[in-house]
Amino acid sequence: MLEKLELHRRDFDSRIGNVTTPDQLKQLRTDFLGKKGCVSLALKELREFSPGEKRALGKHINDLKEHIELLIQEKSAVVQESSDRAAGSDAFDLSLPGRREMDGHLHPITQVMEELIAIFVGLGFSVEEGPEIESDYYNFEALNIPKDHPARDMQDTFYVEDEVVLRTHTSPVQIRVMEKRKPPLRFIAPGRVYRCDSDVSHTPQFHQVEGLMVDRSVSFGHLKGIMDIFLHQVFGKQTALRFRPSFFPFTCPSAEVDIQCVICLGKGCRVCKQTGWVEILGAGMVDPAVFGFVGYDPEEWTGLAFGLGIERIAMLKYGINDIRLFFENDLRFLRQF
Repeated sequence: MLEKLELHRRDFDSRIGNVTTPDQLKQLRTDFLGKKGCVSLALKELREFSPGEKRALGKHINDLKEHIELLIQEKSAVVQESSDRAAGSDAFDLSLPGRREMDGHLHPITQVMEELIAIFVGLGFSVEEGPEIESDYYNFEALNIPKDHPARDMQDTFYVEDEVVLRTHTSPVQIRVMEKRKPPLRFIAPGRVYRCDSDVSHTPQFHQVEGLMVDRSVSFGHLKGIMDIFLHQVFGKQTALRFRPSFFPFTCPSAEVDIQCVICLGKGCRVCKQTGWVEILGAGMVDPAVFGFVGYDPEEWTGLAFGLGIERIAMLKYGINDIRLFFENDLRFLRQF
């Protein structure tokens, strides 16, 4: 019996040295520790021996079992590590360059809006906000646009109800602020606005920044000075600008402000329609009729107002020819900013 146990030990030590896979290790465990394995058969043979011999032989069998279990446990760790390395080499090509996660960043419209807000804050303007769903009164009537005014046809308005609209500009914020506060005032109103229009240069939703300054003796010269500083900070000091007479119901006199085309530098191209100039914003002196809606005395106070589209600024700043690119969420486009 002792000789047989020693043969089993030598056989096991020889075989475990050649084990390289989990399946081979599993088979070795079955051959020696399974129900029909060497150790189990040796325990059954103890029935044939006397009690004194059983104790001595049982100790040798247990020693062999512990020896086998210990070496199998150690070999299992080695085989598993080797298996993991092999699986890793199949899953990953270590010669490829690493891939890092892409960092998120602000949308280009948000970037431009924050840039414009920072410029106006630097000029002493505060920032005000208002609701995007507005009453007809704040969106039109209080801005000197009565129901029969032809300017309403230019707005392409989304109506929620008969007297409720999605605001077509952020000018209603100016009325709301003037109702609550007395002059002097100097603030801008950035935010989303809505008009029923869609093509390469218009979308149903877009963003505006409108500004208002009310004080004693505010003049058109102040307006020109503010626009000059603002546009030169956005497009560079080399950019020429001009004022053209225009019409807005809530300002008088009114003007369109053009800048020299930043694409062709005034030589003429498709963007500027071969004129060398691009319309950038509307502005003017606040019409005294608007002051009547908020209880300001037009004999004491004068004001200037202006409004511009964020998307238009961004398109010119980055040389983009289709406004819809801003809203299609194409990562190939957005990652350029």
